[in-house]
Amino acid sequence: MQLDRPRSPSDLLPQVDRLFELSAGKIRALETAWRPEDGAPVFTESGRWRSRGWTEWTQGFQFGAAALQFDATGERAFLDLARARTVERMAPHLTHIGVHDHGFNNVSTYGSLWRLAGEGRIDASEWEVRFYELALKVSGAVQARRWTAIPAGGFIYSFNGAHSLFVDTIRSLRALALAHLLGHRLLEEQDAPVPLLERLIHHAAATARYSVYYGTGRDAYDVRGRVAHESLFNAANGSYRGPSTQQGYSPFSTWTRGLAWAMLGFAEQLEFLAAVDDTELTPFGGRDAVERPLLDAALASCDFYMESATAADGIPYWDTGAPGLACLDDWQARPADPFNDHEPVDSSAAAIAAQGLLRLARVLDERGETGGPYQQAGLRVLATLLDERGPYLSTDAGHHGLLLHSVYHRPNGWDHIPAGAAVPRGESSQWGDYHVREAALLVRRLATGGPYLTFFGARGRALRAG
Repeated sequence: MQLDRPRSPSDLLPQVDRLFELSAGKIRALETAWRPEDGAPVFTESGRWRSRGWTEWTQGFQFGAAALQFDATGERAFLDLARARTVERMAPHLTHIGVHDHGFNNVSTYGSLWRLAGEGRIDASEWEVRFYELALKVSGAVQARRWTAIPAGGFIYSFNGAHSLFVDTIRSLRALALAHLLGHRLLEEQDAPVPLLERLIHHAAATARYSVYYGTGRDAYDVRGRVAHESLFNAANGSYRGPSTQQGYSPFSTWTRGLAWAMLGFAEQLEFLAAVDDTELTPFGGRDAVERPLLDAALASCDFYMESATAADGIPYWDTGAPGLACLDDWQARPADPFNDHEPVDSSAAAIAAQGLLRLARVLDERGETGGPYQQAGLRVLATLLDERGPYLSTDAGHHGLLLHSVYHRPNGWDHIPAGAAVPRGESSQWGDYHVREAALLVRRLATGGPYLTFFGARGRALRAG
């Protein structure tokens, strides 16, 4: 990535305003056109949303987008939409015992509304707040129950089964964080308690240890900051067996959306842990013992993104080992080209990564370290995505997506390839659209001096304070 010029959050405000102007029409178009019986929208084909039966992990982004839109603009209609659809359609996701994605679905909806209430942005009765809190407690407990024990602790296993640790879950771990913060008690057989904070810390540590590489010779492809999408274990005895991938090119290359999930997830958990009292961390060796592996993982993954994973403008192709990159001469020295015929870019990875870079910058600044280069990188990525003269922001009202050139599952061939093209291009995803909105909202608050945006919000900080 090349940092072309210094930027401040306020420099991006006109672009952020334009994003949310366009976003309003996209949310309305989806709400009008989508049939609930079709399940959850996942990605677009020729500009229209389509579902894809794998898991219903994107529904929270659909309705969470309306909450973000209200947060950014104050337009009451979007708050009403977020409230209504969360109550009407999200309940099955709270008790879905077959997935690890509780943070994606439930923190984006119930969690966003709970946060807005805590910030005083919405009038919510005590019973409404308790409703959101009960939902978040249930969701976090169900997530925590998907547990594989390993010698050094354990992890929340993916929908692939008890042998499978996905890097994605570090971003979804905020469901478990909120359940702990809200004081929930998970009980097993004969009332045996399950310590939620312990499971969060152990899962984060396992992800840092096994999903992220540190250039220490772990295998022949050990490059600092490289990320494995999936880590495989012997579920019988918890022993680690090796890296794998579902959506990347190879276990020994880096699927860039998985990299982005790591960047954002570790930074966000560091923000959460900073709000946890020291006494709660003492049983795990103290604050430094808990936070240091997560900080090392955040730094390594963000450095790898900046140094090795993107084109000059901060936008990555879908996998760092994608074979067609060899046909794109000097691809890291020039802006990403979503219209090439060799490998697709993934704008959704960029949207997620931008927020990770910005949050890591804040974490470092709060620790008295230097966060400036990471903030500049995050602003550079977001500025590229929001540039109306560029290829990523969808200004066409006929296209129902907001962020163009997102990729879902390249190995399975699920992404739409338009006529005359050789690789996917021109389409949107629910996670890409949601995360570009969320990153833009974060920058808006940084620029205007609003409350710093966290998933645990003002109410969460007040709860931890006693």
